[in-house]
Order: sequence, then C-alpha cells, then structure tokens
Amino acid sequence: MNRHGLAKALTVAGSDSGGGAGIQADLKTFQELNVYGMSAITAVTVQNTLGVSGVYPLPASAAAEQIRAVGSDLGVDAVKTGMLFNADIIHAVAEEVRRFRWERLVVDPVMIAKGGAELLQQEAVHALEKDLLPLALAVTPNIPEAEALSGVTIRTMQDRRKAAEIISAMGPKLVVIKGGHDEAGGGSDSGADGADGADGETAEETSGDYAGKIGPGEPAEVEGRGGGIVTDLLYDGKSFTELTGKRISTLHTHGTGCTFSAALTACLAKGMAPLEAVKLARDFIQAAIEDSLELGHGHGPTNHWAYRRRQGGAG
Repeated sequence: MNRHGLAKALTVAGSDSGGGAGIQADLKTFQELNVYGMSAITAVTVQNTLGVSGVYPLPASAAAEQIRAVGSDLGVDAVKTGMLFNADIIHAVAEEVRRFRWERLVVDPVMIAKGGAELLQQEAVHALEKDLLPLALAVTPNIPEAEALSGVTIRTMQDRRKAAEIISAMGPKLVVIKGGHDEAGGGSDSGADGADGADGETAEETSGDYAGKIGPGEPAEVEGRGGGIVTDLLYDGKSFTELTGKRISTLHTHGTGCTFSAALTACLAKGMAPLEAVKLARDFIQAAIEDSLELGHGHGPTNHWAYRRRQGGAG
C-alpha cells in the first residue's frame, strides 16, 4: 500500500469486448472493493454474451513491457493472471513476477471459452505448471481446469482432493478448486477414511446462497443439477477446507471465474489472510450472480456493483 493506505492490484489477462470477463471484469471488481486497478493486456478477444468469435494474442514482449511499466512506477500489492494464451506469454509474465519479487500472485488458469474457443494453447499448460504455479500464492481452477492440471478425472470429492494435492505439489501455497461444474453436488463423499493421511483434516463452512462459478465463456451451469449445492475445496498443503452453499439457477454467469479471482486478488492486496480473502471473494461473486443485470441474448455478465450496494454503498 502507499502512504495513503491505498491498495493496488494488477491484472494480466485478455480483453473482453463484451465487458463481462477478462481485464474489464477485473478492473470493475478492483474498483468495487476500493483497490486501485492496473492492467497488462495479453490478448484481445472478440466476444459477447453469445460467445467468442476471435482471439488476437499480443506479443509476449508487449505483456512484459506493460507489467514492467506498472511495477517500476506505481507499485503492486497483488497481481492476478487470467488468459495468458501461450507459453511465450507465460514465460514473460513469470519473468516479471520474479523480477519484482511479487508474492501475492493469484493464477486463474483460464483455458477454454464457453463456445469452445481455445484461450490457452495445449502446449502452454506445461509452461503454466512449471513456470508460473511455483510463484503463486493461490490458484483458482474450476473442475475441468483442475482435471487438465492434475491429470485426475474428477467425479467425487475424494477425486478433487487428490487433484488439489497434485496441483499443490506444483508450488502454489493455496489451491481453490471451484465447485460450479460438480454434477454430484460437491458433497464430502470421501468421509474420514484416513486415505489422506496427515493431510486429511477437513473443515467445512457454510455460507449463504452460492452459484456455481464459471470462467469467461465456459459452459453455463445446468439448472437443478448437483442437488442445488455447490462446494469449493481449499487446500493449503496441509489441510482441506470446504466452503459450501446453495447453487443459484441462472444463465447470467459470464465472467464469474475472472470476477472471483479478481476479488480474491483485491482482498490480498489489502492485506487480508488467504482464507478470509476467499470468503469475501465468494460473497462478492454471490451478490454479483444473484443481482443479475440480464444483459444480452446469451450468457450475460454478472453485476459487479451488487456487493457494494448490499454493503450500503452509493450508486
């Protein structure tokens, strides 16, 4: 923070012309949480609520120069990555994170758009695992992304725990596997069977209503599946925590993954402990989904000012 106590957060991600995800969602979220937002654009996407029709990546040097310009002048309290698209960009971003010795790094491993557009090239997954995740304070995959990173097919909570342990071994201090894609409802079906050894401790906390989260352009949640329950699994390398709530049936969930990770980044920039930051980020995205804007003819964006209004903010 600067001498005025102002927290500053940097987002390194793609641009969403529809404003619901990517850089646009991140900056809106930072602003709503009273954090000064800065950006480094990695790609320009052509998209609206109906899908992605074009992806135009920038050179890796362009992303690096943007990051360097911000870091050398304004300073950064926390940084998040979203759409990085290729291995060259990932390497460049990791180099800058190391250069500035930023420790509050949130990696949102954006991979596939809801219409099937590739937002992270297949060969870049290895670069993400080897070059960026070891630098991360937190990584926030949804279930398909966790499967891609870990190689584990996730059908049960026990599968999710196994995936979290594998991803944790790649280096991030906190793994948050979001439960929006969990067709089984996210229950703790593994029980206390001792299979997790010393790492099997589980804390379960229940928040209010909660909608399944999806990243920019990912498949919309199917109404009514999962028994109306969604569970996010947190793993800090030692113990598991399950944050559980009720799923909200809505098509307007575009950009929820970006918004959640941006809220987490903003909270970390303000000095919050990781678990408390995750909880507030969940509250933020919960409000954003519930108070829908109902824009567009497809999967519309969430309401980024809903949380502030619920807290009594102006607007």
